[in-house]
Amino acid sequence: MNPEEFRAALAKQGIELTATQEQQFADYFHYLVATNEHVNLTTITAEPEVYLKHFYDSLTPAFYVPGIRTEPLTICDVGAGAGFPSLPLKIVFPQLKVAIVDSLNKRITFLNDLAAKLDLTGVAFHHARAEEFGGKRSEHREAYDLVLARAVARMSVLSELCLPLVKVGGQFVALKAAQTANELAVSQTGIVTLGGQLSADEAFNLPVSNDPRHIVVIDKVKHTPKKYPRKAGTPNREPLED
Repeated sequence: MNPEEFRAALAKQGIELTATQEQQFADYFHYLVATNEHVNLTTITAEPEVYLKHFYDSLTPAFYVPGIRTEPLTICDVGAGAGFPSLPLKIVFPQLKVAIVDSLNKRITFLNDLAAKLDLTGVAFHHARAEEFGGKRSEHREAYDLVLARAVARMSVLSELCLPLVKVGGQFVALKAAQTANELAVSQTGIVTLGGQLSADEAFNLPVSNDPRHIVVIDKVKHTPKKYPRKAGTPNREPLED
């Protein structure tokens, strides 16, 4: 997917890029690849792959969560790495207020530099473990309209990292590559325990490559009990699974 195909694919979804936004994506690509030569940010560096599997893929939540397009949502992106999915969303929908939490400081440094290069405002980058960021004494707990995570762990683990950050009435949206039915089947009890309720599992395929993707939407319907999230590492070792 070259930049022109990227623009056309988004237009089919009702998203028209401005010339400024197209340039921001071009600058993002070049800075990502240049930085990746000395900081391990991504294994995907060819332009067609970056535009499809990073940029386009990151924008797919806006196809299924309409508020992303128009509302000034507060968004927290857990484990965003090189800024995916939240920074492509921020470029296209600048009214969003984005916070990224990542446990590696070198990625936070990259994101700060990138935001300056792209002239992005209303973004904040936090060097922290998600378990601590959403802890019972954290100002970020239950503070966000929308929490995003892109395939960083299975649903049972992601739910414990992300749902404590979501306001009651907000949503947790997971971008998943693989079949999610099995993950969701064993994580239902955990999702409910954490205050969530499964709203949708949207299956689709990326253009060009036809790679399968899922957008999983979980509504936050009640407060997360204070004992969650458990201390760093525990959600991964002892997931809340049926």
